[in-house]
Amino acid sequence: MSTINGGGVQIRQSRRLPDFLQSVNLKYVKLGYHYLMTHLLTLLLVPLMAVIIIEASQMNPDDIHQLWLHLKYNLVSVIICSAVLVFGSTVYIMSRPRSIYLVDFSCYRPPCHLQVKFHQFMEHSRLTGDFDESSLEFQRKILERSGLGEETYVPDAMHYLPPRPSMAAAREEAEQVMFGALDNLFANTNVKPKDIGILVVNCSLFNPTPSLSAMIVNKYKLRGNIRSFNLGGMGCSAGVIAIDLAKDMLQNWYFGNKKSMLIPNCLFRVGGSAVLLSNKAKDRRRAKYKLVHVVRTHKGADDNAFKCVYQEQDNAGKTGVSLSKDLMAIAGMALKANITTLGPLVLPISEQLLFFATLVAKKFSNAKVKPYIPDFKLAFDHFCIHAGGRAVIDELEKNLQLLPEHVEASRMTLHRFGNTSSSSIWYELAYTEAKGRMRRGNRVWQIAFGSGFKCNSAVWQALRNVKPSPNSPWEDCIDKYPVQTVT
Repeated sequence: MSTINGGGVQIRQSRRLPDFLQSVNLKYVKLGYHYLMTHLLTLLLVPLMAVIIIEASQMNPDDIHQLWLHLKYNLVSVIICSAVLVFGSTVYIMSRPRSIYLVDFSCYRPPCHLQVKFHQFMEHSRLTGDFDESSLEFQRKILERSGLGEETYVPDAMHYLPPRPSMAAAREEAEQVMFGALDNLFANTNVKPKDIGILVVNCSLFNPTPSLSAMIVNKYKLRGNIRSFNLGGMGCSAGVIAIDLAKDMLQNWYFGNKKSMLIPNCLFRVGGSAVLLSNKAKDRRRAKYKLVHVVRTHKGADDNAFKCVYQEQDNAGKTGVSLSKDLMAIAGMALKANITTLGPLVLPISEQLLFFATLVAKKFSNAKVKPYIPDFKLAFDHFCIHAGGRAVIDELEKNLQLLPEHVEASRMTLHRFGNTSSSSIWYELAYTEAKGRMRRGNRVWQIAFGSGFKCNSAVWQALRNVKPSPNSPWEDCIDKYPVQTVT
């Protein structure tokens, strides 16, 4: 399930993200520079090869003849140098990690009959008889301030009175989401299911037996030696690496009156995505993006962070997901740690020097030093911030000093599809493509949050001018966006 769902959340103690750039933990800066140093050899070899090529291009025939005579009478030195060069090149090539390419991705578009308008949602909630007037008013306020539009989707079982959540209905919902996204992905890429070597499936709360990954293996008759992974409880943070199902699987709808557990009912909607990755060099020509960096931050060692999004029963024995009043503050701390590690990998040298100098001055000086906020707009062309809620998008826009166009994809995804858990960052990427804004060389920052508590970042680089794939979720409505959302 998604965990950052603060749009309109009435938990006043922590409505806003903390100003995480006011205090930076030096260990995360060191970690970022450690990642940078691991690629130092590559960085040094590039200018060295450039110098060698320039010098070689300036040699005339006499220079080449003199070099040949010199090498002719120093055969032992030539053999030794050649052997060292071949050995070093072999070690470098063998130890270098393979490039990862994003060939294509697909986002599930639920059928129109699953759409729900605000007044339908509230009327349905009232007619179930499970909510008192205080809870109904609370849900109404959340919806009004959430940033969601009138065309989001809820599960089929929630359209009945009374609702009909069951294991069979949950399995059917899972199949519709997973198979719908995968069918479209296979059709767009012409990839045969038996060519898939690794399968990763993520869903936080619905984990049946046989598993979701087994359902996919059975449906598409994947090969017997496939390496399959079924992730549970990782929330939106797994969206960078896995196929995602929206959190609100049918048996997890909350029918109680505890306000901290009602918020997911109002924000989460049906959605899912399928992503095809490849480490084969031949796939580069048809791939959309190349993976540049992944930075994962886990704050689960802290008890408050671990319990800030927690599945439990209320006093009446009804199961739901409770959101702590410290959620926003914990999200800010996780984000601070993540971007402090990411900064040295992506920011220009000028920004790194200013940031690092300010950090050192603040640490070793008694004087008050105003922190320097790095300009991440210099590192990225597009931002895909998890569409967990309006408040989160607002605060990230403010703290990272982004412009409205940088968070447009996140706001419009929240408005059109709601909080679809970890798949939201892929709906946002699809929005950017549908708008025709993705150009060759552009860098994309996907940032997602998950229960536990986790904050993960992925950086992609466009390999070409990217056009939207067929059957994009925005295909028939992109011209209507952006729209003005409620503030």
